[in-house]
Amino acid sequence: MASSTFLAPMASLLFLCAAVPALGKAVASTETTQGAAQKPPSPSASRQPAAIKQLTPEEELQLAVSSAGNDRAMLVRNLEAFLKKHPENENRSQVYRALVEASLQLRDDARASDYAERIVALNPNDIPITMLTIQLLERKDDEAGLRRAVSYATRVIEFVSRTSASDRSQRVSEEQWQREKKTDQASALFIRGNLYMKLKDYQSAQQDFESSYRITPTASAAERLGETAELKKDWNFAIAEYSRAFALAEGRNGNVSRKEIRQKLGNVWRMAHGSDEGLGTYMLRTFDDVSQISNSVKPQKNASAHEPSDFTLRNIPEGTPFPLQNWKGKVLVLDFWTTWCGPCRALDPLFGRVAMQFDGVTDVTFLAANCDEDETLVPTYLAESKPHTTVVFADGLDRLFGVNSFPTVVVIGRDGKIAYRADGFSPDTFEQELTAAVRRTLEAQNKNP
Repeated sequence: MASSTFLAPMASLLFLCAAVPALGKAVASTETTQGAAQKPPSPSASRQPAAIKQLTPEEELQLAVSSAGNDRAMLVRNLEAFLKKHPENENRSQVYRALVEASLQLRDDARASDYAERIVALNPNDIPITMLTIQLLERKDDEAGLRRAVSYATRVIEFVSRTSASDRSQRVSEEQWQREKKTDQASALFIRGNLYMKLKDYQSAQQDFESSYRITPTASAAERLGETAELKKDWNFAIAEYSRAFALAEGRNGNVSRKEIRQKLGNVWRMAHGSDEGLGTYMLRTFDDVSQISNSVKPQKNASAHEPSDFTLRNIPEGTPFPLQNWKGKVLVLDFWTTWCGPCRALDPLFGRVAMQFDGVTDVTFLAANCDEDETLVPTYLAESKPHTTVVFADGLDRLFGVNSFPTVVVIGRDGKIAYRADGFSPDTFEQELTAAVRRTLEAQNKNP
């Protein structure tokens, strides 16, 4: 339930076809009727009028789709004609979805928003469509549409607030679910705040941006808070918020331009102080303060764990739980690494070759434990580097072993104690040394079961 899930792609037209599977029959029956009309009537037929087949609504709908082919404009005309004839058809929700998709392809936002709102009316809890509706209404930029968009955004905020951990997928840990819920709440509040800004309801906008920032501090929310303060000529507050935005404008903390924030900050600083003197010192102090707060409020994973088997890590990129309890009493070989560490990249194939030597040995497991602070950097890195072993987030295991340099390779025996540790490595001897260390640990395990 992350914010990214708000903007799920639109349903394909194939979904519409699947909803009414009589398409082939409808087309076939139509072709048959047309073919029969071309044959010369028999003597008996000339004495009796031929019966005209009456299509069912489902067959009419399939014919409307198939006869349009790839022409989206014709598809819109056909589907709207169908809705005019059958306004309460049971498949109208799927028809609306097809009309939204086709209208977007035709760059007809007004028609797309109209049918998107109809979907929301039928399915109030369809959050992806609700978010799309908000986007489309925001583009129209008329007051009535913006006010409806605010009501939809409020509905999303309430929906996210009502969700509970019992609704989460079993593939997602509760800790990760909680983080995603906070992200969704902050995003929804930020979206509504933007709508209030367009409506010139600056007080309501400020309240939403403040709430969003409290839940998840982002550069985007801080920048908007700076803008609302600037509109009120509250220069000192604007300086504080723009400085926070500048400090947070990196990684996953907001998709904003540092250059633009710097210009806004310089402008309000000069309004308050008459010159740029002292601005650099202020910005550095704010950067340090924001960094300290960000680190202090970040929840410490596995904070109560004191032994390796107490830790539950997370698979990358799925994020599924990886409890080390399942490997208690076995040999665990860990490679602690980061995306910014050049030697870590060089070590990976060597670590993988050692792991291959023990492929099929059930008493030993090799893990590459990532220690990046910004986890969003990891999936892209892995897609390029193609790791040779199972990859997990360290999630505090590096803290337990006091890892402060990378790469660090640790072998843990069945008793949970360190049997081998190397901070850094020598390319010429690493494979031989680690292989020997793993074999020694396995042999000691077999002698002392």
